[in-house]
Amino acid sequence: MCHNGYPRGPDMRQLRISNAAMMQIAVQREISRSEEARYDHRLHGILLTSRGLSCYEVAGLLGEDPRTIERWVRRLETKGLRGLREGKRPGRPRRLSAAQWDAVYRDLQKRPRDFGYPQNLWSGRLLAHHLETVHKVALGARQCQRLFQQIGFRARKSGPIMADAEPAGPGAHKKTPRSRPQPRR
Repeated sequence: MCHNGYPRGPDMRQLRISNAAMMQIAVQREISRSEEARYDHRLHGILLTSRGLSCYEVAGLLGEDPRTIERWVRRLETKGLRGLREGKRPGRPRRLSAAQWDAVYRDLQKRPRDFGYPQNLWSGRLLAHHLETVHKVALGARQCQRLFQQIGFRARKSGPIMADAEPAGPGAHKKTPRSRPQPRR
């Protein structure tokens, strides 16, 4: 049996979507475009919660924050289904168009060196510079870090590389030396 209670036949195999990460972004963007799609999205969240999934599980499945799912449930409990309808949406609109989102996603699949930058890894500051020079969009480094999260990209910081370091092994340059085992008596 599958987790949803339906039998899994011998010819049932797991389906794969090519470029699933990009498709998730496209679907999330499509949901956010229309008021009706956002309402349907909330209904799906409520349905999954009513079937026993936790707010964390539903949030993971729908790409939302667990607190958002909690808010939806509270609104359903206090105002009924009309509480899930669209209200006033706070915040300013996105700075990147759909085409720019796609381009940024493709850019992040490459190394910064492919664009002529000296760094090996993407950072918020480097992405902000890249967006300004290549796509003519000004975003702050912190906003770019949030963009990494929205895309599902994990930025890694590169540590300093010690030039001409002796291959003495880990811990050889620590301030407090490792205690040596005492010989048995």
